[in-house]
Amino acid sequence: MSKHVSTPLNKGFQKAASYYYLLVSLFVLGVKFWAYYLTHSQAIFSDAVESIINVGTAMISIWVVHVSAKPADQDHPYGHGKIEYFSSAFEGGMIAVAAVVVAVEAIRTLIRGPEIHQLDQGIGLMVIATLANLALGVYLLKVAKNSKSITLRASGLHVLSDFWTTAGVVVSIGLVLLLKITWIDPVCALVIAVFLAKTGFDLVKQSVSGLLDAEDKEILLSLKEIISADVHPGIIQVHHCRIMRAGSYHHIDAHAVVPEFWNVLEAHKITEEFEQRMIDKYPYDGELHLHMDPCRRAYCSVCDVTTCPIRLSPYIKKLEITLEDLVSPEEPEIFRRAGDHPG
Repeated sequence: MSKHVSTPLNKGFQKAASYYYLLVSLFVLGVKFWAYYLTHSQAIFSDAVESIINVGTAMISIWVVHVSAKPADQDHPYGHGKIEYFSSAFEGGMIAVAAVVVAVEAIRTLIRGPEIHQLDQGIGLMVIATLANLALGVYLLKVAKNSKSITLRASGLHVLSDFWTTAGVVVSIGLVLLLKITWIDPVCALVIAVFLAKTGFDLVKQSVSGLLDAEDKEILLSLKEIISADVHPGIIQVHHCRIMRAGSYHHIDAHAVVPEFWNVLEAHKITEEFEQRMIDKYPYDGELHLHMDPCRRAYCSVCDVTTCPIRLSPYIKKLEITLEDLVSPEEPEIFRRAGDHPG
């Protein structure tokens, strides 16, 4: 089994980003509620409610980043990375709750009629909040990409969704100021509520998928390309690949078909070297464990070990690994049939 783990520097960037997330979220929250106090705009109120969620999730992200960075121990042999999915699911749930609150207030305002004031000052404050969210969202996604942090990625996507809703609020206030049609304000709040509900649902769905280790084709395709690019003779075929995701740390199990004439020492040495090459190129931290299957002289035409003393047919070309074969618990049928009768 071979492992690859991020340097402490990456973990430090994650922690710094989580504190930066909290500070900027507090600033944006203050600006938005100041704008709401001046204007009594339901659109601004809806956006400010979302920023309350940002502050709450920022606090949680600090704790989650700290816990997920802990190494595996006796009580948690697979590490603590799964907690990132709980954080993301919680954030999605809170966003959905915010959507309900915003929708209820917007409907009440539509019924009784909106009363808004000082929209010019409100626009100025919301522009400041918009730019702050844009800078924060881009920063969080950059750190998340470099550190493969599920928590920071979810936070970054949420902040960028907040950027777009705030930008929409600015536009709606501008229309109210220009056209003097006040019902635009609560209608904009309702649109934001729908957008928030979708964002929250998507985050919860992604988190549940991670908790249940649902198959991620993008990750599997990345692993397939890495395996296909390896030119070391003897690793004939890889199948029954399973990936358990613990946040940014992945546990990979797979079967590798190797020449049956190799002795245990040789097979172990070469497959361990192969594991290390694969995990070093893999885009996430993790560990790779290979179970060795003998070729049973069924793979001669695709085996590039030309010194094989028991070869039955000449080598033609390296076997092309498909995504279907990679995840299949069985070897390709053509080789299973040939392997039943090695001659």
